[in-house]
Amino acid sequence: MAFNPDPKPGRWILPLVVLGMIAFTYFFVRELPEASTETTLIAGDGTTTTTLEGGELSTTTTTGQSNLDPATQAYLDQIDAIDEELQVQRTEIVTVNTGFNQDPREVEFSDAEDRFEAVQAATQALADRLRALTPPVGLEANHGTLQTALDLAVVTAGEALDGLRSTDTGERRNNAVEGYVTAATDYDTEVTNTHNAATA
Repeated sequence: MAFNPDPKPGRWILPLVVLGMIAFTYFFVRELPEASTETTLIAGDGTTTTTLEGGELSTTTTTGQSNLDPATQAYLDQIDAIDEELQVQRTEIVTVNTGFNQDPREVEFSDAEDRFEAVQAATQALADRLRALTPPVGLEANHGTLQTALDLAVVTAGEALDGLRSTDTGERRNNAVEGYVTAATDYDTEVTNTHNAATA
């Protein structure tokens, strides 16, 4: 009887198959075209491109052309600009009021009075600026809501100043500042609503 040095010759088949699969995969992947590191997302109003540069992601957004008529776009640009300035005034009145409430005070009375007066004057100017705008057809209701919010900001700015000058313990002034914040927030929200209504 012949002697078989390897009683299980089939046990080498599996490793050879695996090795073959690895070699095939290696050469197959090498033949694939190099993957692009740039991804482009196209949205309704523009294009956002994300590029891998030096191991870091770089994002570039290109704004598409507006399909709104020039008058409507100009109106939206104006209410956006007013909103930006209003939010600056909101930050200012909160900062002054917080500093005045600190113990010890970070903002003294004379400084607080001057800055409250400036906020009131700036807010009144914004309200007058909005009132001078003519809303496009279909945005009249939105314009009315914007005006109401801005007029309330004017009133609360004046109330905050009066509260500062009064003998009140601070409740009147603090409530007025909270009212100003609410009015500025309402205006900001309605700006978004107006944009949505204009593009609907």
